[in-house]
Amino acid sequence: MVYYAGVDLGATNLRAAVADGDGTTIGISRNATPRGPTGIDVTEGVLRTLREACGDAGIAPDAITAAGIGSIGPFDLAEGAVIDPANLPDSIDRIPLTGPIEKLIDSEEVYLHNDTTAGVIGERFHADRNPDDMVYITISSGIGAGVCCDGEILDGWDGNAGEVGHAIVDPRGRLTCGCGRDGHWEAYCSGNGIPDFVRLLAEDDPTIDTDLPLEDPDFTAKDVFELAGEDDLADYAIDQLAHWNAIGVTNVVHSFAPLLVSFGGAVALHNEELVVDRIRERVSEMVMTNVPEIRVTDHGDDVVLEGALASAMTEGTGDRKRLAD
Repeated sequence: MVYYAGVDLGATNLRAAVADGDGTTIGISRNATPRGPTGIDVTEGVLRTLREACGDAGIAPDAITAAGIGSIGPFDLAEGAVIDPANLPDSIDRIPLTGPIEKLIDSEEVYLHNDTTAGVIGERFHADRNPDDMVYITISSGIGAGVCCDGEILDGWDGNAGEVGHAIVDPRGRLTCGCGRDGHWEAYCSGNGIPDFVRLLAEDDPTIDTDLPLEDPDFTAKDVFELAGEDDLADYAIDQLAHWNAIGVTNVVHSFAPLLVSFGGAVALHNEELVVDRIRERVSEMVMTNVPEIRVTDHGDDVVLEGALASAMTEGTGDRKRLAD
């Protein structure tokens, strides 16, 4: 019997799943991502979670034929490790992944991707047409993309391709991104960036009426979307977010010519009409090439884990032609 494993390593949550040869999930485990004190502690948490998923499936880890990993970055692909992850404590400078998992499952077939690349692999694998040209974009605490172009998954030489959230959408650079650079898409439209963007809009026009708690340190993007249709500043902000999001997505479309753009991430998934529908409306007016189909993932929060499993099953590609007979 053939078995596959997928791992989703996020800054908050850590999950692993085991599937049989048909891709049916037969074991799963969910844990909080260890906060250190070192990267080795995170690695041990990954291995423990994968062992638990194998236990839930009733198999030994060395029964796994191949494993896929969708992880926070950035990466050192040559070492198969995460380096200096931004959303974990500073004491965590390196998280070895590929080597330890290879040893656990006794197989060299371990495929490491950033989380959005795992997302596009999963979306490609499960799409009706199994397209060779598609993009998965997450709008969550940050913004990123996984890209499949001409049937090739674009990882980049160091595993860090697809950082589209750090594309410059505002050359004036009025907002500073979490990475420290100015004018990035993520600084305006990510879950972490939206509160500062709304405050900036309020400063630009203090006459706009609002009940948004702008001075509250706990003010979040959720507050903005919850007041849609009831608050002038919230409505104006949502319209402006659509503008910057459409610029970002248009740049992606012109760069990679996808047939399909699929969205995930908390901001997109929880506010489809206010975020994705408005992107769709505006992109059709901004793209000078073929306009792709724009949709929301059917896999919700499981898209990265599904992609990690699909990677294991298809040699890191999501191409169903790579499935074992």
